[in-house]
Amino acid sequence: MSIQQSDVLYTAVATAENGRDGRVATHDGTLDVVVNPPKEMGGSGAGTNPEQLFAAGYSACFQGALGVVACQEKADISGSTVTAEVGIGKNDDGFGIIVKISAIIPNVDAATAKDLLEKAHQVCPYSKATRGNITVDLAV
Repeated sequence: MSIQQSDVLYTAVATAENGRDGRVATHDGTLDVVVNPPKEMGGSGAGTNPEQLFAAGYSACFQGALGVVACQEKADISGSTVTAEVGIGKNDDGFGIIVKISAIIPNVDAATAKDLLEKAHQVCPYSKATRGNITVDLAV
């Protein structure tokens, strides 16, 4: 279910110059980075790239969702980490991405960790936004 404009609590604003081979910055200046295609895609690899930025955002958002779920389930996720791997490749109509989310949750058993990941995937805003559009694999 989508939200209405009146429900918005915060809006991030970023502007890109020259697409994948330029610069991207947020309106408040907290993020201002050079972007370049990775060497694997024929670029210099000198700066970051959209896939790294997406991976950073997704992993942080997913970690937050994991925290919400852990609180509800009364599970100890202290010391946990979430890693997002974002791959890009050619598909039928240009390019597409694929994501693998993995977590290390040292204070719970493997079954509990898997359950927490599945539940976090249901509430994470990035997961909701990409559901049905890209493949997202979860791993513990």
